[in-house]
Amino acid sequence: MRLIFIYGEPAVGKLTVARALVQRTGLPLFHNHLIVDAVAAVFPFGSEEFVRLRERFWLETIEAAARSGRSLIFTFNPESSVAPDLPRRIAERVKAAGGQVVFVALTAPPDTLEQRLVAASRAEFGKLRSLELFRQLKADFAASMAAMPKADVTIDTSETAPEAAAATIAETADRLSKP
Repeated sequence: MRLIFIYGEPAVGKLTVARALVQRTGLPLFHNHLIVDAVAAVFPFGSEEFVRLRERFWLETIEAAARSGRSLIFTFNPESSVAPDLPRRIAERVKAAGGQVVFVALTAPPDTLEQRLVAASRAEFGKLRSLELFRQLKADFAASMAAMPKADVTIDTSETAPEAAAATIAETADRLSKP
């Protein structure tokens, strides 16, 4: 089992790159907003119940996939309502089930992120679209990104098309799986 763990700030292109990776690999996509949106339908974002349930769903789904030998792609936005050790705990559970985690960091310059942030397509999953809030949370995002495990590959999405990023990720994952 292989977990391709794609992370980065809002508007960096996680879902876009992940969808291109799905087209290339056929792996299922576990987009973080699937759980975020489901839990936020009942509990306010960041509330104690929201945080607890979101983490539980993420962990249990990924762990079940690992135990079943089902590889997948997971997108993740490191931010302050997420426990800083969550990526490490996910990796430990995947490895304990005999799987492998490939950490993929997506980056882009701040001006590119701000241009993308207001795109209408971001409304599909209720993603952050407020430039004011994005700017307020900038330090929070930077601290959360700094706490992430070391990436196996880092891709600047302002310079790399989604299909090329997907190819790089797939090649990296294949290279890392060889003894």
